[in-house]
Amino acid sequence: MSDNQKPELPDHLSVDPRSPHYVAAIFEHNIGIRFNGKERADVEEYCISEGWIKVPAGRTLDRKGQPMMIKLKGQVEAFYK
Repeated sequence: MSDNQKPELPDHLSVDPRSPHYVAAIFEHNIGIRFNGKERADVEEYCISEGWIKVPAGRTLDRKGQPMMIKLKGQVEAFYK
C-alpha cells in the first residue's frame, strides 16, 4: 500500500478495542511509537499533545484480568513503519 492510503495518525490512540480512542483502520498498518528518542514496542495507549504513554506494569493484572498500566511522561512520536 502507498503512503497516500494510510490514515493520519491521531493525537490519542489506544490498542484496546473497548476504548473510545481505538481506531481499527490504523491497526491495519504497522505503526511505531518513539518515546524520549527510543522506539517502544509495549505501548498500549499514547497521547502526543499531553506527552504520555501507557505501558503494562510487569505481569500484574487488575480485578477484571486486564494488565495494570503505568503512565510515563515524556516526548511521544507516532509513525508508520
